[in-house]
Amino acid sequence: MIKKLTPVDIVEHYLELLMGPDPVAARAYISHDLVIHFTGGRVMHDPTECAEFNKLRYAWVKKRFARTDLVAESGDGTQIVYNIGTLYGAWPDGTPFEGNRYVDRYVLRDGLIVAMDVWNDSAEWLLDPSLMQQTEDKP
Repeated sequence: MIKKLTPVDIVEHYLELLMGPDPVAARAYISHDLVIHFTGGRVMHDPTECAEFNKLRYAWVKKRFARTDLVAESGDGTQIVYNIGTLYGAWPDGTPFEGNRYVDRYVLRDGLIVAMDVWNDSAEWLLDPSLMQQTEDKP
């Protein structure tokens, strides 16, 4: 018997593939009309666009999940899932970082991701590197 994936499973599997990085395999979890709102108001429609953007911002990056929560379900098959945690990796010059907070919001319909909203500390850290140490010191 094949286990049906929960909305939390779908989001976590999608993120694991996206951070692999294997954005092509991540497509298995998305709707054909996916809309991704990335930090800075960037709009994307495919996981490969996220991977390409990340190549510009990081030498490499991964997510450390703190929690993934199904926070709402409606009668029309729509679910809202939040995934929060921290990013770790290296900046383009190879300098390592960790503790970069992120929040991702997902809208799923009929078992597929139809929308993704992404927020993280990266832009602030790039503008003012002293903020990186302040964030890493907090629990």
